[in-house]
Amino acid sequence: MTSIHVITDENKAGYEAILDDCFRLRHEVFVGERGWRDLERPDGRDVDAYDNDQATYLVALDDGRVIGGLRLYPTLLPHMISESFAHLVKGRDVLSGSTILECTRYFIVRERRMGRTDCRLLAAFQQFCLEEGVTEVTAVVEMWWLPRWQQAGFKVRPLGLPTMIEGQHCIAAAIQISEDSLRHVSRLAGLRGSCLVRATAAPALADRVPHVAA
Repeated sequence: MTSIHVITDENKAGYEAILDDCFRLRHEVFVGERGWRDLERPDGRDVDAYDNDQATYLVALDDGRVIGGLRLYPTLLPHMISESFAHLVKGRDVLSGSTILECTRYFIVRERRMGRTDCRLLAAFQQFCLEEGVTEVTAVVEMWWLPRWQQAGFKVRPLGLPTMIEGQHCIAAAIQISEDSLRHVSRLAGLRGSCLVRATAAPALADRVPHVAA
């Protein structure tokens, strides 16, 4: 049974090998498969400026093996959209706030993409955000993500118009966090209960983000 583990700065010492596998798999997926050459590194590990103490990872494990994951980051801090993709947000300020996170580096290993792993990770994502009081999550994604999210029962709103990035039409969007979405995607995942694992009692997400003056 796939379990989704919450990894933060408070407990990552117990997940060092798993996080290293996660970074290597990210490199395989985003550089090797998708051809994002700007992320290519000689050590074969996709690690960037947002893989720091403020990042929260949801990592899918099956018998201890990493089969998927994603990264969540506070929008009150400089984040990927505000620093690199603000031009994708049209006619408004970049969406940010204490109850808004950014999601990046979502991946499922190739051999598990046809099963329920994807829906289980998305269910854990909704559950984690609900438990943390998160109301919306922003992301920059290829356009094919929008119907995929809608099929999962997610309510999504575009933040701008599609723009060509790395040969793909991409868009900035915001996902609403809701009990309805969690119930819908949990049914698709075949879940009768939670698959989210919290190894330690970490402080609430909002308490870990440094105060940022307006």
